[in-house]
Amino acid sequence: MFTHDRKRRLGVSITALAVGAALALTGCSAGGGGDAGSSDGASDANLAITFLPKNLGNPYFDTSNAGGEEAIKEFGGTYAEVGPAEASPTSQVTFIQTAAQQGVGGLVVSANDPEAICDALNEARDAGVKVVTFDSDTNPDCRDLFINQATAEGIAKSQVDLIAEQIGDAGQVAILSASANATNQNAWIELMKTDLADNHPNIELVETVYGDDDDQTSFDKTAALLQTYPDLKGIISPTTVGISAAARYLSTSEYKGKVALTGLGTPNQMREYVKDGTVTAFALWNPADLGYLAAYATKALIEGDITGKEGDTFDAGKLGEYEVGADSVVLLGDPYVFNADNIDDFDF
Repeated sequence: MFTHDRKRRLGVSITALAVGAALALTGCSAGGGGDAGSSDGASDANLAITFLPKNLGNPYFDTSNAGGEEAIKEFGGTYAEVGPAEASPTSQVTFIQTAAQQGVGGLVVSANDPEAICDALNEARDAGVKVVTFDSDTNPDCRDLFINQATAEGIAKSQVDLIAEQIGDAGQVAILSASANATNQNAWIELMKTDLADNHPNIELVETVYGDDDDQTSFDKTAALLQTYPDLKGIISPTTVGISAAARYLSTSEYKGKVALTGLGTPNQMREYVKDGTVTAFALWNPADLGYLAAYATKALIEGDITGKEGDTFDAGKLGEYEVGADSVVLLGDPYVFNADNIDDFDF
């Protein structure tokens, strides 16, 4: 899907948005993570790792979890994916409990709520399961490690900068988010509000609505926004389901080319809308790298190569070596801006 160099450019080396820290990526373990037998007892490690996304059938998580599966096959573990059909705060609890009862070695979770699954996760940890969150975190005391796709500040700034450029830094905008409880979405939105207030006085944020990471709900919320705010100039959707649903609505409406849309999406979802002029530019990291890193980080925890403390390092194979930061967070990389000039260079 990607060459090594292109992955590095997408996940780590892009500096145009100045997010800052390099984010930890996963790959074939060649150093701190090691091969399956690189450390004492590693050959006996329980490398059965289950991925639990916010919901199944979400293209973003299809891609990220495929990256996790790729990594797990490389180091000889056992991959599984489970999850709810809909992304609600408590919908992941039973899957966590079942995974723990089945005796998996690691659980990789994108949390629908920072609190609602904490008891279940800590019960799993008490049973010996290593818990890694990715994409959307829980409270830090509910997991061993968080694989963060980018700094919240960098993600927020990239989206504000894109919409400001596209609407001439003036006019009404709205935000179409995922669920109201999503940890990452809410952090980005608060930072976007601050950035807009501090640096874009002529842009008015009129409303934030929630599509619950459901295509039809997001589609309907887009229609409602445009009916409610006839002077709306732009929409920011920091969720792959939301941005593609909004683009689908705009592409066949009178608002195509008049209302700007940006946010976080995958090239394969957004290609037709970029090429037909519905969308000028949007951003994302490589979700396959995110899942890939999460799997290798989980392996390193299971084998005892890292504990999750600040300063721990592990090798992410083809993606290089990475360091655990404060609060047991590993950073993947800067967001990358996709547009008509480069979108065909990527396939995910």
